[in-house]
Amino acid sequence: MTDGRRATAGAGVRLAVTTLTVLPIRGGRVDRAAAAVAMSLAPAVGALLGLLLGGLLWLLREAGAPGLVAGGVTVAAAALLTRGMHLDGLADTVDALGSYRTGDAALEIMKKPDIGPFGVAAVGLTLLVQAAAVTSVGVGAIVTAYAAGRLAISLACRRGVPAARPGGLGAMVAQTVPVPVAALLAIIVTVAAAAAVPGRPWQGPAAVAASLLVVVTLVRHTVRRFGGITGDVLGAAAETGTTVALVALSLS
Repeated sequence: MTDGRRATAGAGVRLAVTTLTVLPIRGGRVDRAAAAVAMSLAPAVGALLGLLLGGLLWLLREAGAPGLVAGGVTVAAAALLTRGMHLDGLADTVDALGSYRTGDAALEIMKKPDIGPFGVAAVGLTLLVQAAAVTSVGVGAIVTAYAAGRLAISLACRRGVPAARPGGLGAMVAQTVPVPVAALLAIIVTVAAAAAVPGRPWQGPAAVAASLLVVVTLVRHTVRRFGGITGDVLGAAAETGTTVALVALSLS
């Protein structure tokens, strides 16, 4: 690996961690080359996040915390570890979709600092469903769900999915992930998910597949409504993918 590629890889790793988590990593170069690495590493960052959350959930259970308390605290920790950015993106995206406006008019709604009733309902229901699902899954399922949620970001940033506006995070990362890389990431996460639920090797891959199906549908709809993706759409995709995966993994 040349010095230039090594520097780009290092910048991409730092960008992935600093963008997707609050972990104290010093930032580095920010450009589309680094963004390509960062968005390709999103599932790995999601798995790391899931491992931290799974460890917290295990500790809470060992301490005798009631199921819903353990689930609620774990989901709250996830919001803290991601600065709540994905939840904010979910709220803004749902507000814009709920307005039935398209193009620039919808994007203006997403840029407003306040949250409308659609966004409030989306965040509240998402947190409720996630917390309830977490009460009945294990550490492996948590890792799988958060990896699947960040895989959604990689898929949303694949080539062929445009940015909705010329500036912002969406423009920086849009179309940075080659389609073969996105497909390989999806295969890796799906295969690894076989270990998510002991004794049921099919459930993890099925959960990832369901998550990806919903995310791809959401991204295609936002492209049709907004003209492309934004940073808010990436957050909405991450939260949606995580929630669908958690629900599917919680089924007995």
